[in-house]
Amino acid sequence: MKNTYTFYEAIEQNKRKTWIIFFLISILLFFVCYSIIYFFNLGEIAIFIALIVTLTVNYYAYKNSDKLILSISGAYEPKKEEYPYLINIVEGLSIAAGIPTPKIYVINDSSPNAFATGKDPKNSAIAVTTGLLEKMNRLELEGVVAHEISHIKNYDVRLQTIAVVLVGLIVILGDSLKRSFYYGSFYSGEKRRNKDQNFLGIISLIIALLAPLLATILRFSLSRQREYMADATAAMLTRYPEGLASALEKIAKDPNPVKRANNITAPLYIADPLKKYNVNNLFSTHPPIEERIKRLRMMGERWKLMGVK
Repeated sequence: MKNTYTFYEAIEQNKRKTWIIFFLISILLFFVCYSIIYFFNLGEIAIFIALIVTLTVNYYAYKNSDKLILSISGAYEPKKEEYPYLINIVEGLSIAAGIPTPKIYVINDSSPNAFATGKDPKNSAIAVTTGLLEKMNRLELEGVVAHEISHIKNYDVRLQTIAVVLVGLIVILGDSLKRSFYYGSFYSGEKRRNKDQNFLGIISLIIALLAPLLATILRFSLSRQREYMADATAAMLTRYPEGLASALEKIAKDPNPVKRANNITAPLYIADPLKKYNVNNLFSTHPPIEERIKRLRMMGERWKLMGVK
């Protein structure tokens, strides 16, 4: 009972952390929006406009971010007869995990990879590349699908999916604010002679510089432990850690990046789709893949010693 309690406690903790990070990213978005709107000389009403913009964007991100990500990734819903074995695996593992079967999408790309997206287990989707379907055997494919289903079960997808849209917008707006500052478009006429405006311009530049950075750090702050947790949960679902470990090895060895992936969507994938495994720092989208493989195989060895089948 203790292990089961701890596992569900971890899921509840994930939910709480999701809302905290969502709130912090929203604050950063508000400050960036306000910094831009203020320079239209709207006075105090700029605060209310920025608040409305922030709330509207948050609502859109919550409702539509999963659809937007699938569209950006070039994912499509295949016909049932195209990949019956994939549908069979997803349905079987969903039953084992105790969640509704997610929608299944395929990305036409030779690089083996996959990701999950959605708001909760009732509104979720799994996308896999054709490269994954072609290069993995059944046990390896089960391991990858189980990993993505674990993200759905653990409520990781809610944070990652919404954060992708919000952080992407913060980066774009922050870049626009920096460019406007550099080119002096915020300082013309009387504004150039207004010391308060100049001071606010400096503050705005600082926000523009720091908001994308802080938002990115917030998004990545939980990604490593969540990946390890999803790996462990996947191993428990399949009862075969080696399947996922072998799949990760193949993914790591494949030299081709996912064509439609980018820095914003990269954290969603099971392994870095941009093939930047050598970057091991605060901004890594994933924990070291070698360490993930090592942990899975150590889990398998412990299970053998314990007689777990």
